[in-house]
Amino acid sequence: MAEPRKPTTAICAYTSDAIYVRDKSLVDELIGEVTFTQMMFFQIMGRMPTPAEVKIVDAVLVTLMEHGITPSAIATRLTLMSAPESLQGAVAAGLLGVGGQFLGTMQGAAELIAEMMAAEDGVPTAAERIARRHRASKTALPGFGHNLHRPDDPRTPKILAIARGVGVPGQHIAALLALGEAVDRVYERHITINATGAIAAVLSEIGIPVEVMRGFAVITRAAGLVGHVKEELENPAARGLWDAGTHAVEYSGSALKNHA
Repeated sequence: MAEPRKPTTAICAYTSDAIYVRDKSLVDELIGEVTFTQMMFFQIMGRMPTPAEVKIVDAVLVTLMEHGITPSAIATRLTLMSAPESLQGAVAAGLLGVGGQFLGTMQGAAELIAEMMAAEDGVPTAAERIARRHRASKTALPGFGHNLHRPDDPRTPKILAIARGVGVPGQHIAALLALGEAVDRVYERHITINATGAIAAVLSEIGIPVEVMRGFAVITRAAGLVGHVKEELENPAARGLWDAGTHAVEYSGSALKNHA
């Protein structure tokens, strides 16, 4: 009977006087030698990024860092009001909202792009099939639509232009645009490709696995939420958010009618 495989890690090792991250000396080769973006990519992908990849990842991180008083920011501010001693808890509360409906939708969009790329009957046919499938099931198309940016999301062409400008192959971008054309045709109206759709395409172009793509949103949104923590400490808004919720959601029972 074979011995069970011993668990291993290729990420970090250390001695009494040295620390190694993926076989590079943290002190001699990384600290002061690489940027945060380079180090993040190295940590996740196991190799140093090219200058083109750094430019794309930087664009993604800047795009996703801040979106205003959204569910994640509201969760962070309300948690900070409840537990002001726990900055990390407030930020963690906001990060829990990086999901399939808000902010984290690049994962679902990347899955659709991968489906089109792998289709034996070609990207255009697969795009049509995906659009019809989502319309028939009345399910949201990840990477498409926006409650504010209409008819188009201004971030999308910028993100795609940056990727094209550094010379990515462009096949994933082409698949996304083909899906956009199919969506407009099937839905009989224009639906914008939003920023997370564009991000799904450009991160796919540089080989970021679908399974960890949402992590890029988690990383940059953490920084954005620290900004909300600082502002909340200096100029509190959480009480107003709480009061707004209280007034917006009415009690539906009958008990209060007796006190009218």
